[in-house]
Amino acid sequence: MSTRRDFDLLVFDFDGTLANSAGWFRSILPDLARRFSFRCPDEAELEVLRHKPPREVMRILKIPGWKLVFIAVHVRKRAAKAEAFPLFDGVPEVLRLISAQGVKIAVVSSNAEVNVRRALGPDLSARVTAWSCGAGMFGKARHFRDVLKALKIAPERALAVGDEIRDIEAAREVGMKTAAVAWGFGMKPALEAAGPDLIFETVGEFRAFLAG
Repeated sequence: MSTRRDFDLLVFDFDGTLANSAGWFRSILPDLARRFSFRCPDEAELEVLRHKPPREVMRILKIPGWKLVFIAVHVRKRAAKAEAFPLFDGVPEVLRLISAQGVKIAVVSSNAEVNVRRALGPDLSARVTAWSCGAGMFGKARHFRDVLKALKIAPERALAVGDEIRDIEAAREVGMKTAAVAWGFGMKPALEAAGPDLIFETVGEFRAFLAG
């Protein structure tokens, strides 16, 4: 079992991991579906989709891969005009704890860096050593590599923390350890099936891991 002392760097996803942006994404989903011509799920189906890997979700909603970049750019622009996404309870304390322990923090997100910084605020943003934002749906592995190279940290000394199966897959591709969090989009059974090294149900549980 890995411990906090096994890592020199923690790399965080943003949406669904640090920030609770799910309600906002759900509110714009019908408009996105109309604009980009894909099938819009109702609330009940959305819950079912939380158990599915990303490519299966795309197949069910009839979203071709070539549309992803256009959808992502549009969503980032809308997020920039929205109110800053609220951080999950306990996240500020977690980031301050990591920083106080001398462990580096990075953010790798499909959201725009300006949106992430706005949500974190000046104090927490200053604790982030490296940023690599604007990642595509399936492009996080490259961003992980960029961060590791910039900070000169070996993959096995870095822990990727995210709420989706694709976070686990991308980190594993570059040789990083993975921590799945079950307070975001992905449901715990689906995350467990993807085989992360660690899994946490609550922010408090994650904080206890860091403190221990």
